[in-house]
Amino acid sequence: MVEVSLMIEGQNGLNWPYWKRLAAEVDQLGFAGLFRSDHFTNPNPPDLDSLEMIVSLAYLADQTKQIHFGPLVAPISFREPTLLARQAASIDDLSGGRMILGLGAGWQEREHHNFGHELGDIKTRMARFEEGLEVVTRLLRSDEPVTFEGQFFQLRDAILLPRPQRAGGPRILIGGNGLKRTLPLTARYADIWNGIFLTPADFKAHSVRLDELLIAAGRQPGDVKRTMMHQIIFAHDDTDLAQKLNVYRLNPDFHGLSNDELVDHLAANTTAIIGTAKHVIKQIQTYAQAGVEELMLQWFDFEDVEGLRAFATSVLPHI
Repeated sequence: MVEVSLMIEGQNGLNWPYWKRLAAEVDQLGFAGLFRSDHFTNPNPPDLDSLEMIVSLAYLADQTKQIHFGPLVAPISFREPTLLARQAASIDDLSGGRMILGLGAGWQEREHHNFGHELGDIKTRMARFEEGLEVVTRLLRSDEPVTFEGQFFQLRDAILLPRPQRAGGPRILIGGNGLKRTLPLTARYADIWNGIFLTPADFKAHSVRLDELLIAAGRQPGDVKRTMMHQIIFAHDDTDLAQKLNVYRLNPDFHGLSNDELVDHLAANTTAIIGTAKHVIKQIQTYAQAGVEELMLQWFDFEDVEGLRAFATSVLPHI
């Protein structure tokens, strides 16, 4: 068994009407969760609607009943960690323990330049990210006042009150595939690891490495849930599939391939989980066999509610 959640790219036109409708549908259709990106805008124009992340999650906490939810991921580069920890604890309490706090270093240069936030080079981003993880986890998990003197953040006898209703507060998710920095930070701080666009074989190899790092850190492999974000291209039927594959058939290497052969090729090369229900079920099962416990599938068309319902009824009961 594998859980399936939806992931929404919030900077691609997300507004309140879309978010309210998606939240209601996802909560009722049997998905495990609803996640969203945390961006001001996209790397390149045009700028589109981009509903503010924290406010949108507070809405989910109050208006949904079943799903877990969170950011994939909130960048420490513009989300100040003491405030973020406080917000996340409150939202988790409001939802009855359904908040997952996804954290990242930040990467998109354009939004940082436009809104006056310092991104820095990769070394700076990762150093700031590590400090942010230290600050967030200490504030959430310590019932005693916390003091921390870092390069980027400082705490002096700081304590979050009221204390989180769930011991330790919301679960911490770290996303990324990096073997040198991301996985070691995951082993140290996270409750959930979120791989990105990996093949099943690569996911399994990364997961084995994470097991080793967890043991070295004095933890157990089962202490960290294994999840992955991937794109979904779902076709209602064979006719719809043929139309969705047309863009790929512009590549001469794909001339002469049947729909099934092209789907197998695209799936094998991590383009997406792609196809009709029979294809998608098979691909999801392959990831489950590789150790994926939850898939966060990118759903790009905010208006395709019928497609969402078709996916839920034809795929979810079989995985």
